[in-house]
Amino acid sequence: MDLISDRGNRITVEELNTSNLLKHAREQADRFGLDDILVVDVDSHHYEMEHLDEVLPFVENDVLKQLLMSNRAKGRGSLLPSETSFQDMGGRITRYPLRHSEKTGPGKHRDVQLGNRWMDALGVDYACLFPTQMLHVGLTTQPDLENNLCWAYNRWLTEKILPETDDRFFSMLCLPFNDPDASLRHVETFGGRKGVKGFCVTAIRTLPVHHNSYMKVYRAIEERGLALSFHSGTNSAEPLFKSLNRFATVHALGFPMYNILHMANWVTNALGERFPKLPVIWIEAGLAWIPFLMQRLDHEYMLRTSEYPGLRKPPSDYMRDMYYSSQPMEVTDMIQLESTFRMINAETQLLYASDYPHWDFDVPSSVLNLPFLSERAKHNILGGNAARLFDLKPRTAAQKKNLELHS
Repeated sequence: MDLISDRGNRITVEELNTSNLLKHAREQADRFGLDDILVVDVDSHHYEMEHLDEVLPFVENDVLKQLLMSNRAKGRGSLLPSETSFQDMGGRITRYPLRHSEKTGPGKHRDVQLGNRWMDALGVDYACLFPTQMLHVGLTTQPDLENNLCWAYNRWLTEKILPETDDRFFSMLCLPFNDPDASLRHVETFGGRKGVKGFCVTAIRTLPVHHNSYMKVYRAIEERGLALSFHSGTNSAEPLFKSLNRFATVHALGFPMYNILHMANWVTNALGERFPKLPVIWIEAGLAWIPFLMQRLDHEYMLRTSEYPGLRKPPSDYMRDMYYSSQPMEVTDMIQLESTFRMINAETQLLYASDYPHWDFDVPSSVLNLPFLSERAKHNILGGNAARLFDLKPRTAAQKKNLELHS
């Protein structure tokens, strides 16, 4: 059966298959021998809004559940403010508007089957799974709504999706960060479930991450040996961005801005000293912002040390203790990029991320092709760092040998 894409072209169902759309990525994976290299993707996504009929029954508040399911019955598929509609670039990326047409078989959940297809095509062994529209949950002015949506999504993910993944998928579950008590409940409830490697603050928000009410949440995550991540995003409604007239500009500035805000508060208020064993990961903001913030904070620290009473070393040293995802990696200036890698100790602190299936995703060769990296650094960034952080085992004897050789 032929389908009509948003570009007016006739395409077949076969052409919509993930494996077919990524056939060049599979060829590249074969060329680089990626099946013998452990590859861990710390930032991939699925479209939870396509499965609202499965998610919404887990909402605890009966009134909210009725309202949300009523909206669903009326064909209103979006629950939260979102800018994901811009990602298909006016229909020029077929897989966005027509992804629902891809066929999957019986047995495992559709998201698991589609996930295995893109992972096999890219040469990815493990992937951290994040939602898409739920990353905007921090924009709601109703903490109870955020709490219920996070609860429903986290139950659905840990009870319906992760158990079917053959351990290849894991997640850092979304916290209802507007409510510290509810966030703590999520950590205590879901922290020991299969496939849960940590918790995520959806960073599109401006709450002070250093507020004392969050300390119990961080401590609970640290005590369980889990990680805390800040996943950034865009928000064209942000007052600072209202003068911007292009999604590309909001995209360029929005992702770094929220991570800059939270990182500055985290470091300045000495949370690295209070929670030295808590791994903190900064996701999907690129890398160019990190040297900028290091230099700005260090400069202020030297001039006004009295305003940093909890710090025992310069702010940049605390930033070098944290982890960063590689995507989207700014490759327009290799000299600058190499300097960035040096400043963040990329060989031990950088984690490969694809951000698949979003429009600007990066394949593993984005790391392998960097001319200034040693073989050891490439293997660590692609999978070794994440394997040690999340206690992930090589899937083949060749991967184990390579990991030991380059560790």
